[in-house]
Amino acid sequence: MAKDTKERILEAALEMFSQNGYAGTNVRELSASLGLVKSGVYKHYESKEAIWNALLDQMIAYYADHFGSADHLPPVPDSLEALTRLTMRMANVTVHDEKIAMTRKVLTLEQFRDPRARELATKHFLTGLTDMFTRIFTGMTEKGLLKKDDPAMLAFAYTAPISALIHLCDREPEKTDEAMAQIEAFSRHFIKVYGEAGHE
Repeated sequence: MAKDTKERILEAALEMFSQNGYAGTNVRELSASLGLVKSGVYKHYESKEAIWNALLDQMIAYYADHFGSADHLPPVPDSLEALTRLTMRMANVTVHDEKIAMTRKVLTLEQFRDPRARELATKHFLTGLTDMFTRIFTGMTEKGLLKKDDPAMLAFAYTAPISALIHLCDREPEKTDEAMAQIEAFSRHFIKVYGEAGHE
């Protein structure tokens, strides 16, 4: 039961932080949203900062499990078409998984306030994605699927536009279908430019 309450507190905190930011969220309102008194929350977390840090820890683990990371890589694609399928699977997860979408909003809001949020925002929005695709593209080059080029530069060129389109989905959800179509079209264009012929 205690574990369930701790989870419920973090779920509610994620929702409130993603809507109101850290400063705009208070423990009294968080408690009330769960049908608890403040002492009921403080029984599990000693402060709002403790809730925040537990939430960041949970975000890191959840993102790695559901999206992937440089340490938790998806299999290297066996074809160029498989790269587009992998990309679309990852894009769909990051856009449509409510927890990941809220996490992205929290990090966007809090990156200027909290050093740990800033570090996670850089990792999730830039370096982590680039590192993951550097390893994927290294593997695809070794399989003869991609032209020989600097895999880190290829990864940067591939992930930056996709990341920008995912942020567009956060800002303007009504453009999600259009953005997802653009991601798929971009992946196929990238393959035409960098893919080795005969490996579709």
